[in-house]
Amino acid sequence: MPAFLNPAEAEFWVGAGLLIFLGIVFFGAKAHKAIAAALDAKAASIQANLDEAARIRDEARRLLEGLQAERAEAERQAKEMLATAEVQVRQFEAEAKAKLEEAIERRRRMAEQKIATAEAQAAAEVKAAAAELAAQMAESVLAQRLTGAKADPLVDRAIGQLASKLQ
Repeated sequence: MPAFLNPAEAEFWVGAGLLIFLGIVFFGAKAHKAIAAALDAKAASIQANLDEAARIRDEARRLLEGLQAERAEAERQAKEMLATAEVQVRQFEAEAKAKLEEAIERRRRMAEQKIATAEAQAAAEVKAAAAELAAQMAESVLAQRLTGAKADPLVDRAIGQLASKLQ
C-alpha cells in the first residue's frame, strides 16, 4: 500500500489536511459568498425595518402634533363657548331682573290705582250717605218746624228736589 493511503503515515495526514483545506477554500469561498449574501440580505431587511420604523415614528409624530393642535383648538373653542355662555347668563340675569322690576312696578301701579279707585268709591259712598243723612235731617228739622203750621208746597217740593240732587 502506498504511503499516502496509509493512515499510520504522516503523508496520509498531510494529504487529508490538504484536501480538507482545499475543500474549505473551495466550499468556504462559496459559503463565504452565501454567508455574505445572507448577511447582506439580513442587513437590508434590518435597514428596511429601521426605515419603516423611522417612517412610522415620523407619521406618529405628525399625528401626535395634529392631535395636540386639534386638542388645543378644542380647548380654545370650549373656553370661548364658556365665556360666551357666561356673558349670556349675565345678560339673561339682567333681563330677568329688569322684567321682574318692571312687573313689580306695574303691579305696584295697579295696586295704587285700585287703592285710589277704592278710596274714590268710598269717598263717593260716604258723600252720598252724608248727603242722604243731611237730606233726612233737613227734612225732619223742617217737618218739626212746620208741624202744626200749614206746610208750604214750595218747601215740600224743594226738599224733594234736594234729596234727588244729593244722590
